[in-house]
Amino acid sequence: MSDRFEICHPITAKWEGGWSDHAADPGGKTMYGITEAVYHAWLKAQGRSAKPVRNITLTEALAIYRKNYWEACGAPHLVPGVDLAVYDASVNSGVSRGVKWLKASVGSNDHSTTVRKICRARLSFMQSLRIWKTFGKGWGRRVADIEVRGVAMALTFMGATASRIRADAKAEAEAAKTAAKRTEAAATATGAGGAATGATGGSGGVTNAILPDGVGIDGPTLWVLGGIAALALCAAALLYIRKRAHEARADAYEGAAA
Repeated sequence: MSDRFEICHPITAKWEGGWSDHAADPGGKTMYGITEAVYHAWLKAQGRSAKPVRNITLTEALAIYRKNYWEACGAPHLVPGVDLAVYDASVNSGVSRGVKWLKASVGSNDHSTTVRKICRARLSFMQSLRIWKTFGKGWGRRVADIEVRGVAMALTFMGATASRIRADAKAEAEAAKTAAKRTEAAATATGAGGAATGATGGSGGVTNAILPDGVGIDGPTLWVLGGIAALALCAAALLYIRKRAHEARADAYEGAAA
């Protein structure tokens, strides 16, 4: 395999950006996507003194990306498309996870399927994180972009024509739109059910309007009904998260189809 770092990294770099010091980001201060901790470790390994990551040069950042992520995740030995999916996942979520998702996704002769499986596993992990509510929208768009680009690279590597790649993207976009609509309907139904349960369990007036005269609900039952309502609302929230992910994939694939 040829070294495609200079092809794949600019795609990742677009999502990493420049300076960041978001309070909710566990990585803390970053420049070009390199955290201060990673930068200091790299400087120490070279026998150099630590300095603020904001002063990192682009040349230094590229050297770190190549050694700590591109080479560390084995991207130089992967087929086009799969290399991008594993590399971007390694940068965003750690090399160990990127490699784990790769190992769990291999097995098909269709490398585009491997790309999709990696991105699906990656997105599922990200959606489980507490900080998804802060960064989820951007993460969803990022994973969708990597999937679309990675699939196109893999299909090209396998000899697919441009028209076949556009047709594949169009089909995926339509499937993602359908999934988004179904998920939204399920979320609405689940949320409505939770709200109804909560109303029944939480208001004496509503309870008396539903139950026969003289029939009440004791304290423990109210707690149970309240718990059911809370679980239903949580399930609805998770479904809405999935809906947004489907929409991100639809947008990304529509762009490729165009």
